[in-house]
Amino acid sequence: MDTIQLMIDEHKYIKRMLQVLRKASYRVLQGEGIDFNDFYQMIDFVRNYADNHHHGKEEKLLFNRMVEELGPLGEKLIRHGMLVEHDLGRLYMKDLEEALVKVRGGDEEAKIDIIANAVAYTNLLNRHIDKEDTVIYTFAQRSLSPESLKEIDVACEKFELEMEAQNVQYKYINLVEALEIKYK
Repeated sequence: MDTIQLMIDEHKYIKRMLQVLRKASYRVLQGEGIDFNDFYQMIDFVRNYADNHHHGKEEKLLFNRMVEELGPLGEKLIRHGMLVEHDLGRLYMKDLEEALVKVRGGDEEAKIDIIANAVAYTNLLNRHIDKEDTVIYTFAQRSLSPESLKEIDVACEKFELEMEAQNVQYKYINLVEALEIKYK
């Protein structure tokens, strides 16, 4: 298994969901009714596919190894770059969820917070993914030892099989496809 190629492929699904989230936010801006269930499904995708599944592999397998092997440069790239952005994305999702609760409770002004957090998240993740695909992953392939890359691939394959047994990939890829149809 080529872990880095798998993560690049996963980015494609994440970017597709980012587009759905942006289109759903535009509908809020246009004054259309909010489909709370759809927004909660988008948050579920972000938390469980993009974050737990995808970022989990990055953080536990690839990024840790980069920090270990690359020293101060790895520390700067990963801990002060990529991981900060992962945490910022988690904050946007938390704030989006809180805004949805407020709107459901009758706070119409919180609609702006739905839009702001959803769009901020999509902008952050689109830039973040582009950096990983064009800089971070390429740097890892060039800089990590062949043994480390092999160990990462073996650990990733095990992780993927565990997630497959729980239908994680299937569930969230199908969710993206269903929501894309609704939010064309």
